[in-house]
Amino acid sequence: MTTDVRTDLYPSRRTAEMTTPRQDPVIWSTPGAPGPIAVKDLQGFERDGFLTVDELITPDEVAVYHAELDRLIADPAVRADERSIIEPKSQDVRSVFEVHRISEVFARLVNDERVVGRARQILGSDVYVHQSRINVKPGFGASGFYWHSDFETWHAEDGLPRMRAVSVSIALTENHDTNGGLMIMPGSHKSFLGCAGETPKDNYRQSLKMQDAGTPSDEALTKLADRHGIKLFTGRAGSATWFDCNCMHGSGDNITPYPRSNVFIVFNSVENTAEEPFAAPVRRPEFIGARDFSPVR
Repeated sequence: MTTDVRTDLYPSRRTAEMTTPRQDPVIWSTPGAPGPIAVKDLQGFERDGFLTVDELITPDEVAVYHAELDRLIADPAVRADERSIIEPKSQDVRSVFEVHRISEVFARLVNDERVVGRARQILGSDVYVHQSRINVKPGFGASGFYWHSDFETWHAEDGLPRMRAVSVSIALTENHDTNGGLMIMPGSHKSFLGCAGETPKDNYRQSLKMQDAGTPSDEALTKLADRHGIKLFTGRAGSATWFDCNCMHGSGDNITPYPRSNVFIVFNSVENTAEEPFAAPVRRPEFIGARDFSPVR
């Protein structure tokens, strides 16, 4: 009797850090495939791992989505829900997950062709939502998100086998260069950094507040930054940044008076559905890593 053994293309959470060349395309659609992204912008995404759109949604739409964000974080039932993550120091709401299921308003955004159409074009297939959330980063001390590759976590803890997912961060407030904006190392998506250390059970309870497992070493981050540099994203409310699942990225604390809030959607290919975790004892909850693979229509 033989037992099938999965091939792990991207080993991580072992005794030492290790770098693996990317085994997957960045753009999965065929050249010339129709979609809202221009050819030159697709080429830039393939090279750098990200794409910015100055006005993905209009100012009037921003007002609607921001009002819905305010309604959600003020709702005691939402705050008490396990899908809400609370800031350790201020006890303010930090994030609300699975927001496209909690809110009909954000569900419409997920289905908007300006959003899902770009995801299909990059990933070359129908897509489903692997994760959605609103991030609330109020002024005067909201904590940041340390450097990480999303795919490292999604592969290790959610079981995504291949690098065939893309994220979009849509700004609902202005992104200044001082209020804890998104930083990406351009080109870092071309290699996979497997992190050291085992994954604790229910690691998500800690990692969503402050990442530990799956965090690169200072030495590795220094080498990546020296090689690729760091791009800081600014922009008006309504602007958006699309980025590859394996980009090394993070954001700093916001100690300014000016909030930075965004809606964050992860699209995964329906041809890359989650399996069992590659480097964790149990799956994360479905509100963090979806197991409903129904395509967005």
